[in-house]
Amino acid sequence: MFLRINGELHYLWRAVDQDGVVLDILVQERRNATAAKCFFKRLLTGLKYKPRRLVTDWLKSYGVARREVLPEVRHRTSRYLKNRAENSHRPTRRRERQMQRFKSPEQAQRFLSSHAMIYGHFRPRRHLITAGQYRRARAEAFRIWRQETCVQIAARTQG
Repeated sequence: MFLRINGELHYLWRAVDQDGVVLDILVQERRNATAAKCFFKRLLTGLKYKPRRLVTDWLKSYGVARREVLPEVRHRTSRYLKNRAENSHRPTRRRERQMQRFKSPEQAQRFLSSHAMIYGHFRPRRHLITAGQYRRARAEAFRIWRQETCVQIAARTQG
């Protein structure tokens, strides 16, 4: 995905797991083998497991980086298999429009990495659970959010 920041194109690297959860995001100026290796190494430092399969588009630098960083991982390229990653771009585009574009690559990186984690916390995968489970998961997410951010809810006035 490309982002235009101050008239220059920047590339948004995004890793999504099999359930559509965003694992990591990196904003870079380049889209070459060095940039891909940097992203793969950054991704692996945060993961507690090694991926079995990598699904990307047809960019050749993915293959070069995978052979060096993840040689045992199976690499697949298909326009249908990468739909989870493509669909995870939608919240980014929505926020980008609301913010009237990003002002700098650093601001985009800070915002997008935190937004992906917060968005994933409040949006459980609807297709995997019932409506009742979804409501309970959302209530639990808000409870955790209030606890972690120390937000105090104003007491309701009794009338």
